Amino acid sequence: MRRKSMTRYSFFICLAAGLACTSQPQEEMAPKAAEKAAEVTAKKPVFTIYSGRSATLVEPLLQEWAAAEGVELKLRFNKNTEALANRLVTEGQRSEADLFFAQTAGYLTTLGDRGQLRTLPDGILNQVPETARGPKKHWVATSGRLRVLVYSPERVKAEDLPKRLEDLSQPQYKGRIGWAPGNASLQAHVSALQSLWGAEKTKTWLAAMKAQNPARYPKNSPQVKAVDLGEIDMGWVNHYYLHKIKAKNPALKAANHSFQAGDAGNVMMLAGVGIPKSSDQVEKAEKLIAFLLSQKGQEYFTQKAYEYPVVKGVSLHPDVKMPEGIADNSQAALNDVAASLKMLRELGID
Repeated sequence: MRRKSMTRYSFFICLAAGLACTSQPQEEMAPKAAEKAAEVTAKKPVFTIYSGRSATLVEPLLQEWAAAEGVELKLRFNKNTEALANRLVTEGQRSEADLFFAQTAGYLTTLGDRGQLRTLPDGILNQVPETARGPKKHWVATSGRLRVLVYSPERVKAEDLPKRLEDLSQPQYKGRIGWAPGNASLQAHVSALQSLWGAEKTKTWLAAMKAQNPARYPKNSPQVKAVDLGEIDMGWVNHYYLHKIKAKNPALKAANHSFQAGDAGNVMMLAGVGIPKSSDQVEKAEKLIAFLLSQKGQEYFTQKAYEYPVVKGVSLHPDVKMPEGIADNSQAALNDVAASLKMLRELGID
């Protein structure tokens, strides 16, 4: 078994294993020893994935690949991709991770720069556009999530919707907006704004937004429901929450709105994967990445998760629309969450 089966970390649940003495004759022990050896031989190889994506979303797809490949998955989920990335760095060459699946691909750029990820082959990288792969070939995107404005078509006319994200701070929207400043997606978007607008303009806009008396929510989905219930007219969310909730409640009275082409409101957040240098199962990891980028893998993300594909020729879900143009931000720009949190705290909206 490889090194990771011999290493124990304090944060794992460990089993104390020992050999018990017995008075049984040697000839009675031999068959049992043979049985144990056979069991060990029959065990599937273990492939370990560190995932910042939720188990509900990606585990069915990962298990489908594992069954076809004949491996047993060891999955470590943590929605806080930054914490998971820090863990990989701390473990270094001792890490058991064979694949790192990031909710926000920018963290993969950081891991690559810190020497934690292998360079991916061109055969994988060339399946996606340059904007969906690492600048130094350390990662490739698997799907995208778009930041949008969810709104009530009953209470907000299409012509009255803001054309730019910054317009949300205008007087006509006061008391009508919801947001989730404690949510990672909003914090990542604030990081993107600092990259696109600069820190000063971002801070000024956030202060103006605070003055709008926005309703505060813990995350994205409650905002979609709040729009339907009439609590707010608009919410600042990820696009797919509307579609997931509407699939369960077709009568939902809410719709998504994207801003004008290239606006800072149209931030696309990519999820992606990279292969840790500590892995000795590189071939299997590359096979899994190829599966995630295959027609089957991409259609899983688009049709079941309502996300955007990264491979050309894969259709969007019929209910999901592509904006006229997305914001021109790097994925690495989404990483500077510490600066965003500091700014939010200084403004009293953390």
